[in-house]
Parts: sequence; structure tokens; C-alpha cells
Amino acid sequence: MKKNEKIKVGISVGDVNGIGIEIILKTFEDTRMLDFCTPILFCSSKILTVHAKALNLKVQVNSINSIERAAANKLNVISISDKQVPVDFGKETPEAGEYAFLSLQAATKALQKKEIDVLVTAPINKHNIQSDTFNFKGHTEYLESQLEGDSLMILMTDEIRIGLITGHIPVTEIGEQITKELIEKKVHIMYHSLIQDFAISKPKIAVLGLNPHCGDNGVIGKEDDEIIRPTLSKIQEDGKLVYGPYAADSFFGSESYKGFDAVLAMYHDQGLGPFKTLAFGKGVNFTAGLDAIRTSPDHGTAYEIAGQSKANHSSFKEALFAGIKIFKARQHHIQLSENKLQRKK
Repeated sequence: MKKNEKIKVGISVGDVNGIGIEIILKTFEDTRMLDFCTPILFCSSKILTVHAKALNLKVQVNSINSIERAAANKLNVISISDKQVPVDFGKETPEAGEYAFLSLQAATKALQKKEIDVLVTAPINKHNIQSDTFNFKGHTEYLESQLEGDSLMILMTDEIRIGLITGHIPVTEIGEQITKELIEKKVHIMYHSLIQDFAISKPKIAVLGLNPHCGDNGVIGKEDDEIIRPTLSKIQEDGKLVYGPYAADSFFGSESYKGFDAVLAMYHDQGLGPFKTLAFGKGVNFTAGLDAIRTSPDHGTAYEIAGQSKANHSSFKEALFAGIKIFKARQHHIQLSENKLQRKK
């Protein structure tokens, strides 16, 4: 990437019957957003027109047939399929699911080829996107299969970052998946991401317990004492500032999270329930641990308000800014690391 060149942000549209395209168009209705990046939307201009007319939004787009033709001061749209997809606001349809995958697939390929610098994904419906070619529980799992590295889902704002030890799995499977190896792996990914993606030189991480009251000395489960606590002690021996386990029921209400750079929760709702209570509509989902950067808003397709111009685009805008900021921080970290290696030679 050239020094003064704008960051190219690829955007997958998600479910065309949800609010994804609405929040994208509302974001770029403010043309000042084009000062921060060159956006490239993987979608049909016809679908955008349907949404823009229905929502009374006026956004100028630049239709292109290759990413090389993207204009720096416009919302660029590159068609991904000749197939006509009917837009039926608020409805879950197979056609919308298929198109959501085509958009994601095209954007991911561009990310792999480094034709774009950052990927921002609009919300998908995890049910109608399923097919023989997409058999994943969400964006995170799909991107992990396509990119290098091991993923960690981090929900974040400027004040709080929460990562997940386990992700999209049934509650009945959580206990058996909490192992020493998994905890060590996720702590390592979080620790490294805080350094390279957020420029925190000595990260301080809190880890939540699995059971109520961290098991109450084995009365309510033994995993905290037998797996989590010894694993964290071992990690601390390496000099990492990792603490816990903390009882999840009081950790957020007492604002204990404010004393840490990040928090690792044992399972999805343990972390995301408090996060969305504290920051819904302002949060960003960042997929850490991979060799390329992906962010998304912290909400879903919101079928119930699709096509009604009621969607709040704040979270999508934050996801866009976060992706740009993380990309710059990672590039700076890479340059510093290269300089250190050159000095050692």
C-alpha cells in the first residue's frame, strides 16, 4: 500500500431483505465518510437502487467491473452475479441467503488477494445462508476457513473489549470444550491482538469463570479450580498480565472490566449479554487472530424494521472506523517489528 493511498474497505451486503444495505447507504449518504477510505461494495447496483428508492436515500454510486477501477471519492459497487434477486423486506428467503453468501465469498476472495485492505460485513441470517457451499455457524467460522490463523471473536467499543473462549456452540457443549489448550490458545490470540491491533504494549486481561461464583470451591462445578485457575497461573509464569477467574455475575455490574484492556468470557452469552447491555448499537465485532482484518456491526438483520428507514447505522459506521484504525495499527506494528529485525542484523 502506497503511503498516501486511501485504505480500500470491502463491504459484503449481508441479507438483502434485512437492514444491511440500509445502514451501508445511510453511512455513505454522508460524503465525508469518503475522506477516510475507498469503499467497495460487493453487490448489484440494481439491488442498491431498490433499497435507495424504498428508503428515500440519495447516494451516488460508481459501478465498476474490477477493483482496480475503484474511485477514491465514491461508493464503488462491483457486481457479483447476473442473477436477479427479488428484494422482499423483512422476509427470510433462500434467494437472499444465497446472495448474501455470494457477496461474502467475493469480498473474502478480494481480501485474500489483498485487493482490499479491510472487510466490513453487513449482517447475515445464519439460517437461510446455509448451503452445500456455506456450512458454517457464522462469519467468524467461514473467515477462519478461508484465511490464515486462528480466530477470536472480540466485541468492542472504545471502553470495553470482550473476547470469547468458545463461540457459536450449544450451551450443552460448553463444559466439555473448556480445556487448558483452548484457554491458552485464546489468551495468546487476545494478548497478541492487543499488542499489534490496538498498540497496547503490556496488555492486562481478565478471564471470567465458567460456573456460578467460579464454582464455590467445587460446590457448583470443578472446572474453575481444576482447569481454568491452573491454566491462568501457568500463563502468568510467562509474564503475561492475565487474571482470574472472576465471577461473571458481578464482574460487569461492579465495573471491574474498566481495570482491564480486555475480558475473555467462557461462552457466547456470558460475554455478549453484558456487552450488548452496555453498548448495543455502538459496538463492533472484530475477528482477531487472522492474517486479514474483518469487522462488523454488533447487531443482526433486524427483519422487523427492514425497509422502514428505522435502522440506526451507528454500529456499522463504528465498524468501518474500527477496521481502518486496526489496519493502521497493524501496519505500524509490522513496520516496527521489521525495523527491530534490521537493527539486530
